[in-house]
Amino acid sequence: MSDVRVGIVGLGWVAGAHIDAFKAVSGARVTAVCSRRQLDEAALSRDYGTPLRAFTSYEAMLADPDIDAIDICTPHPQHARQAIDAARAGKHLIIEKPICLSFEDALEMQAAIRKAGVQTCVCFECRYSQHFDLIRSCIDEGLLGEIHYAEVDYYHGIGPWYGQFGWNVKKDFGGSSLLTAGCHALDGLLYFTGSRVEEVTSYGARSGNAIFKPYEYDTSTVTLLKFSDGTIGKVASIVDCLQPYYFHIHLVGSEGSLLDNRIYSQKLKGMTKARWSVLETALIDSGDVVDHPYQPQFQAFADSVSRGRPMPLTDFETAFETHRVVFAADRSAAEGRTVKLAEFS
Repeated sequence: MSDVRVGIVGLGWVAGAHIDAFKAVSGARVTAVCSRRQLDEAALSRDYGTPLRAFTSYEAMLADPDIDAIDICTPHPQHARQAIDAARAGKHLIIEKPICLSFEDALEMQAAIRKAGVQTCVCFECRYSQHFDLIRSCIDEGLLGEIHYAEVDYYHGIGPWYGQFGWNVKKDFGGSSLLTAGCHALDGLLYFTGSRVEEVTSYGARSGNAIFKPYEYDTSTVTLLKFSDGTIGKVASIVDCLQPYYFHIHLVGSEGSLLDNRIYSQKLKGMTKARWSVLETALIDSGDVVDHPYQPQFQAFADSVSRGRPMPLTDFETAFETHRVVFAADRSAAEGRTVKLAEFS
């Protein structure tokens, strides 16, 4: 089968990271970009190091039979409509997180994607990181036993020094602390626990530092989760911190515990509880998109399209469940009450 030909809509810094990642993918390549700006194709191809056609009309890109998949890298409010239109045009999809800013839009996207039968990858790329691979292996090998408590937290100060700050501060663009960034942590927690969320309680706050004053929504949230199997969890999403980037993971089980890249397990003979044992791996320790593990995720996407098999780990239905929990958490914080996931069905 010939390469999957990918057209990217939205030519910002995330799109650049996607283009670079696809250069290392077998069976797929980026062949076109769509931007509101008039772009010189020769200069564009030279700057990105790969031949690229330029579109200013998204409709024209969708109508092009030489494009097999659409990679959506536009600001958050545009994701839903662009994904729905692409699915209806029969194009496979890559969607940057969040998939959308409302549950109603998520339902419409789900219906369009299901009807079209297109393969869809949502960029919860942390699931393809070495760090997550290692943690998942520890769980699958039984080193932690049955997990009954999990916390995964996202600390990343998104201020004026960060590329997306200008539009991210707006409620109708950023959405919420969880939607704009912390959903990576919540998705990680769901990946590690493997159980369905029954209800959530969430609270919001914000920094008093003038740097973060432009934000139109609470920039710090904490969400408590109750799972159907009795597991409990917590996710903090802090985008107004003044500190180094930190993706915190703490899992507690019946046979041991894991803290970031450290472990204690009574399944491993000879360990002592006096000290953590370090698991050497590449940590998720940067919010910069150039450091994200897009390449293995996009390789899995290319393979799923060419083989006609479902996208593993970060397919639309899995991402939909994560967003369902995000929307419930945001409603809980807004209304000051516990929200059952049954409200989002």
